[in-house]
Amino acid sequence: MAQSTSKVTPYASALGALISGVDLAQPLSEGDFATIRQAFLDHGVIFFRDQQLTPEQHLAFARRWAPIDINRFFKPVEGYPEIAEVRKEADQTTNIGGDWHTDHSYDKVPAMGSLLLAREVPPRGGDTLFANMALAYEALSPGLRKTLDGLKAVHSTAHVFGAQGGYAKAADLGGRIGNADAVTQDVVHPVVIRHPDTGRRTLYVNSAFTTRFDGWTAAESAPLLKLLYEHASKPEFSCRFAWQAGSLAFWDNRATWHYALNDYHGHRRVMHRITVQGSPIPAA
Repeated sequence: MAQSTSKVTPYASALGALISGVDLAQPLSEGDFATIRQAFLDHGVIFFRDQQLTPEQHLAFARRWAPIDINRFFKPVEGYPEIAEVRKEADQTTNIGGDWHTDHSYDKVPAMGSLLLAREVPPRGGDTLFANMALAYEALSPGLRKTLDGLKAVHSTAHVFGAQGGYAKAADLGGRIGNADAVTQDVVHPVVIRHPDTGRRTLYVNSAFTTRFDGWTAAESAPLLKLLYEHASKPEFSCRFAWQAGSLAFWDNRATWHYALNDYHGHRRVMHRITVQGSPIPAA
């Protein structure tokens, strides 16, 4: 195996690592890819700076991990249907991803991860928060962990992307979200999963797409879900990434949450996101 030139620097105590010494515009050596893959699994989210990538190079790096999982609701980048455009104009107030969530938990086979590349960023603001769901699970009491280990939860898109969903009611999305008719049936996943690559137990519910526990009503589910959401979003489980043009973040949707801060009104922010396919998620 070719020697690795990439360097992995932990970004925060809870999760995240900064990868340096590598140019993603060039084909990666086997050694570099192995180093980066291990950092992704160890840290949940990896960050790169100063990556001047064409859409083709962005796609080539993503395909090194897995086939592309096209998001059916996001407006794509013109000419590149596999790249979702995450954009907010200076005169718009609604952003995309402005609450804690994990991408594609509403799919029967959720995505492995998402690769978000900063094309245009505001002079300040627009950071993204990430949270470690394995740490959040491990910090729960033994009794609550035992209860959660036997539960499943329902994940849905209708209340977010549907014709009467939250994004449909936002007045200034400007065509950034669409295809409300692509809302499909709800799916059920274990509340606690065993990560398919690391084997680590991980909390797998999120406030954006989880609607209730399977076999429970929404009203019955709400208090426990609220407790889990408040617990998992504690600062000690999180990190905060400040974007620069050319920054790329690749997060593990099976192990983390993320939250796009909406604190840059009056400025434009344009990001390109590629999501890659995962595998069926095993229960813990």
